[in-house]
Parts: sequence; C-alpha cells; structure tokens
Amino acid sequence: MTADFDIAVIGSGFAGSLMAMIARRLGRSVVLIERGRHPRFAIGESSTPLANLLLEELARDYDLPALAPLSKWGTWQRTHPEIACGLKRGFTFFHHRFGEPWQAAADRHNELLVAASPHDGIADTHWFRADFDQFFARQAQKLGVELLEECALESADFSQSPAVLAGQRGGKPLALRARFVVDASGPRGFLHRALGLKETPFDAMPPTEALYTHFTDVKRWDTLHPSSESPPYPVDDAAMHHVFDGGWIWVLRFNNGITSAGVAATAKLAGELRFAEGAAAWDRLLARLPSVRGQFAEAGPTQPFVHAPRLSFRSAEAAGDGWALLPSAAGFVDPLLSTGFPLALLGVARLARVLRKEWKSPTLKAALADYSAQTLRELDATAALVGALYAQMSDFEVFRALTLLYFAAASFSETARRLEKPELASAFLLLDREDFAKAFHRSLELARCPLAGIWRAVSFKSIATTIAPVNVAGLADPGRRHWYPASAEDLFDAAHKLGASRGEVERLLKRSGFSVRSPKLDK
Repeated sequence: MTADFDIAVIGSGFAGSLMAMIARRLGRSVVLIERGRHPRFAIGESSTPLANLLLEELARDYDLPALAPLSKWGTWQRTHPEIACGLKRGFTFFHHRFGEPWQAAADRHNELLVAASPHDGIADTHWFRADFDQFFARQAQKLGVELLEECALESADFSQSPAVLAGQRGGKPLALRARFVVDASGPRGFLHRALGLKETPFDAMPPTEALYTHFTDVKRWDTLHPSSESPPYPVDDAAMHHVFDGGWIWVLRFNNGITSAGVAATAKLAGELRFAEGAAAWDRLLARLPSVRGQFAEAGPTQPFVHAPRLSFRSAEAAGDGWALLPSAAGFVDPLLSTGFPLALLGVARLARVLRKEWKSPTLKAALADYSAQTLRELDATAALVGALYAQMSDFEVFRALTLLYFAAASFSETARRLEKPELASAFLLLDREDFAKAFHRSLELARCPLAGIWRAVSFKSIATTIAPVNVAGLADPGRRHWYPASAEDLFDAAHKLGASRGEVERLLKRSGFSVRSPKLDK
C-alpha cells in the first residue's frame, strides 16, 4: 500500500465515499479510511428532493454515472433492486397528546401532509445505510480509491506538510501522509478530537437526546387509521413524524421488511423516561402514546437500542490549513425535517469546487475559510428552525406554521435547480437571499416563546409574509386543510417568483417526469 496520498478522507459513509470519488475524478490520489467494516448499521436515512437533485448534479458534474439512478425511487428499483431502500412520497406529521388516542378530525388540525412528488416513479427514498454506504464505498474502490477498513486512527499531525495520520490496523502500526484531509466521520469525529477543536453549542437548540433502532413488523398507520378522504400520498410511504410535547418519533419503512424508528426529545423528557435504559424507556414512551403503541404492538427490534445522550453538536471550526470537516462532521442538529442529507451534499459540492479550483493555489486558505463560514451559518440557521419547532411541539398550530418556513425554502430551491437556475437558491434555507433570511430569523424569534393573544396573530402573519415571495407549492392555503399535494398548477401560478415562463415550467415538468407515470412503479 502506498503511504502517500493527495487526499485522505476519514469515514466511508455515503458522504465520505462520495467526496473520495470526486477527489479521484479530479485526478488526486485518495485514501478512504473507515473505523468499521461494511456493511454496518447507521441512521440518517431519509432523503429529500433537494438532496436527490444534488446527488444527480454531482453524479453528472464528476462523471459518476453509477450513482445517478439512486436519486429516484423508480430508477433505483429498475437499476439496483438489491440495495434496500424505502419509498418516500412526502413528510407526514401527526400530533399526539400524552394519554390520549389519536383521532382524525374534520379540520385535520392534528395533521400535516406535505407531498414531495406526484407519483412513485420520481419519488424520494429512505436510504438503508448498511446497503447504501457499502455500495458507495465499493464504487470508490472501483475508481481507484484505496479503502482501508477496520482502521483505528489515533493522531493527526499538521505541523508538517504533508500531514501525518497515525493509528493501527489489524494490530499493526499505520502511518499515512496526506496533503489534504477531509473528515466525514460524524459529530465529535476524528479531527474534532485530534485537533482539539472547540464545541460551541447552538444558541437556539435545547439539549436533546435520542433513542433508536431498527424494527420488524411495524404496522402501517393507514391500516390502523384509514382516512375517509384521499390523502395526497399514502401516509406511511413517507417520513412519518409523531409529534408530542417535548419530542417526536420517526418511522421510516424500507422495502426489506425493516423499519427505522426512534425518538428525539428534550433532555428533560429523556430524563423522565430514562433513555439510558434503552428498550424499557421506549416502552415507557409508548405507554404515553396509545395510538403509536398500537402501531408497534407486534414490532420487535432487530438489534439493541442506541442511546445518543448529546444529540446536537457544533464545532467552532469547519476547516483549516490542510483540512476540512464535511457538514456532517462539523455539526448535527436533529433528524427533524431530514435536513442532514441536503446539508451534507451541499458541503460535498462546495468542497469539491474548492479542491478543483484552488488546489495548490495561494487562495486556498481563503476559500476554506469561506467554506467553513457557510457551513456553520447553515447549521446555525437549521438549529434556529428546529429549536423553534421544539419550543412549539405542544402547540401544533404554531409548529405546523413554522414547518412551512422550511417547506417553502426547500420547494423554491428544488424548483430553481430544476429550472436550471441554481443561482436563485445557492444556500440552504435560502440564506443567500438577504430579505428572506432576515424575515426567516424574525419569525423564529417570535415563535420561541409561548404565543397568545396579539403575539400569536403577529407570529402567524410574520410566517405568512416571510414565505409569500418564495411559496411555489401552495403552502398555507386554508382550503387544503393542511394536506399539500405536489401540484403542477401551483408551479404554474408561482412561475413569476422564479422569473420563469409557463413554457419553462412545462419543460421542467417534462424533464423531471412529473407527468410521466410508470404503471409498474406508480400506485
């Protein structure tokens, strides 16, 4: 094995392997270092339209055709049915009160459904990470990346160039030299520890904990609670969120019989339920949520529960001289709203541009500083949104309104990219649009406290005013009673917000397969 590399990537999850593939396509020698061995258990499983668009763009821009089919349910099933995944047609939210069974209401005040696609063929997916990450790592190997599994790194020395990474593999000492090091090893990962980087907690996020595992035999919600109306998509074929005061449960179904489920909650609620006790804590939580308990009545975990006692994390720095953290290593907020994938892929795209344009350039240091600042700014904005949502989990009317800040920004960004106008939305949550960013943060500041009287009305008005210029999905339409389909007419009506003509929208719909349905894949 060669001990000298241009680039070392630490962590062979999908983001690290993708970064390694891109670096190889740029002509660099690359080593990909993995502490474990594939396949291995991992969560962070739910993609979004923006994440899939970014994956498509990266596959195209860096000649990675093997990855492109994994950006849609339809092409995935035709090309790689052996890689397990789940069908994700949208975001499903149900609000619960402890001790009370959930019941559908005529006004749907305890529901929120936001469609992400009009049919299965172009739907998003949940990534079964054991299969998905292994596929990416093996693709990296095929491109000439040196993959070192079961490699325990112990130190990193950047006092010289190339930097020296030292550790053990197979019980023997290992030393590697690399001109640049990318950390994709997750929160509080290798470089954060080895370089002694400071952790700076998010200002707006409460302390949270998580408890999770994979299950078999989880019942479908739509069989337990059939609707008398036709929802915009099957509610279980989605990222399902059960929201309650102090936390929420996710339910993500895969096509191999496994369901990923877990709870993220404030430290206060996690302490009451004693999350550290694992399965017993899960049972205590379900005892408070009768309808969710019914969904898991016959379910069994496939492995022991994992307790994450400190869920959110933010590094004070995301890049330095000779190194960079991908967003997944620079910080983590919460699984809520599935923000992790688009943040990670935006970071991969930006760092790839830096390595392509600035390699051995005198402006590399400045480019890395910009990368670090943007990465942390987007993590901070995500934390501000999620923190406001945690503050309002007991008040679902406010919680639901706050989610529209995310869905408006995300759907605008997705449409801009599909129109081949990415410059309209180059930053996550539209932070590059100064008017939106200011209004977004004002709305969140209003919503962090209990809202009553005039301040409640002010908060709702602030959110409605904020999303209006970028609302291309018919959000907040009271006639829809909190069910939002993926509608071509909404895009036509909002074309002017994107500086697009009706013809451009028609071509967008045709390109994206919006109205092209496959009888085998569209239910």
